[in-house]
Amino acid sequence: MPPAATAPRPASLSLLSLTTPVAMGYIPLGAVFGFLFVQAGGAGWLAVLASIVVYAGAAQYMMVPMVAAGLPVGAIALATLILNLRHAFYGLSLLERVPTQPWLRWTLVFCLTDETYSVLTALPPHTPPRQMALLALLNQGWWVLGTAVGAAIGAQAQLQLAGLDFVLAALFAVLLVEQWRRRSSAAPLWVALGGYALGHWWVSSQALLIGIALSVVAGLLWPTPSNNREGQA
Repeated sequence: MPPAATAPRPASLSLLSLTTPVAMGYIPLGAVFGFLFVQAGGAGWLAVLASIVVYAGAAQYMMVPMVAAGLPVGAIALATLILNLRHAFYGLSLLERVPTQPWLRWTLVFCLTDETYSVLTALPPHTPPRQMALLALLNQGWWVLGTAVGAAIGAQAQLQLAGLDFVLAALFAVLLVEQWRRRSSAAPLWVALGGYALGHWWVSSQALLIGIALSVVAGLLWPTPSNNREGQA
């Protein structure tokens, strides 16, 4: 067989396979946002623009009632900043892998969502920076596509959206499986489950917030493996 016949598949195929689980969650969730935005009285093109410029998932859902209520842009921006402040910690954990080229770096910074972070951390350590940035852009593309579809439907028909709220839980379940397959320790999963259980027992209405806080504290206090240092006594 000639060498060309055994060449690896193009990177685009592997990227498509990596983003397929995200697409299965982002397209319906983006469609729900576009639908709700139009039903609240917003223009369809503004919904698509929000998914391009804001691209903040839960914050976009929060934005719909705030826009409908006529709240000032400053209040919406502040609420969005607070809700998405967790992304700063995502970036800190990826500093060693962030591309050095400016346009690749800022593309990855802007497109770093929960799901994109989960996929990126499951990639091999020496994944090319261009591939990481393209993966992040593809994930945003799925969200924008879903928003456009939902906005078009919302402008034409009235539909029942019952059941679509489970899509996000299903998406995170898929991402959890991928993280579990590449785990080096099961401790993070048990810490998260234990933190949520404790929060649910303590203040059930704030179980998620308490669970996240306890997981952060555990991450800060968890002992790191000691590296062998050559040349030291």
